[in-house]
Amino acid sequence: MIVIDGVDGSGKGVQTRRLLQALVEAGEPAILTREPGGSPAAEDIRQLLVRGDPEKWDSMTELLLMYAARRSHLRDTIWPALEAGNWVISDRFADSSRAFQGIAGNLGLDTVENIHQVVVGDFTPALVLILDIPESLALARARERGDSEDRFEKKGAEYHARVRAAFLDIAASDTQQYVIVNADQNMDQVNQDIIEIINNRFSLNLKATGGKD
Repeated sequence: MIVIDGVDGSGKGVQTRRLLQALVEAGEPAILTREPGGSPAAEDIRQLLVRGDPEKWDSMTELLLMYAARRSHLRDTIWPALEAGNWVISDRFADSSRAFQGIAGNLGLDTVENIHQVVVGDFTPALVLILDIPESLALARARERGDSEDRFEKKGAEYHARVRAAFLDIAASDTQQYVIVNADQNMDQVNQDIIEIINNRFSLNLKATGGKD
């Protein structure tokens, strides 16, 4: 399982789709999924989390909803795909809960980890790529999308600055598990950097992909 994570608007959607394409073109069985969501039940919970007033849930309620969705995602999508021999590429995973609710939301990492152990246990992705970009640029990108899934974007620049700093702190805690990718570049260069990291880590020979995103 490879996760691409980071602040809203960092390009995760584009880069996860391109990585999936690279794997498929190389003949590797792979699926693309996302959080919150990734299974029918988890997608229902997603709508509660990503739409509406930013203050409608406090951080603890967000965390509990996220882990309810994550349990369904693991049980119904991720674990079966891995057992079937597929690569799993996910747009976000547990580090988003650590960054958004644990650190930026002031719950503390201990609270997140306690719930994580109950819901997820010792399962971890093989690699987590953190797309790093100044939060002001990322928020501008996210707002340009103009969709209704903007509840977290509405929390503002200061909150997202804390999220960015949180991801960097998480990445620094384990340089084997995490790799920071400079997302303040054009999408083709970010894709090239990601492909190079994946090839080196897993002894693959994937090719960077371009075109429409």
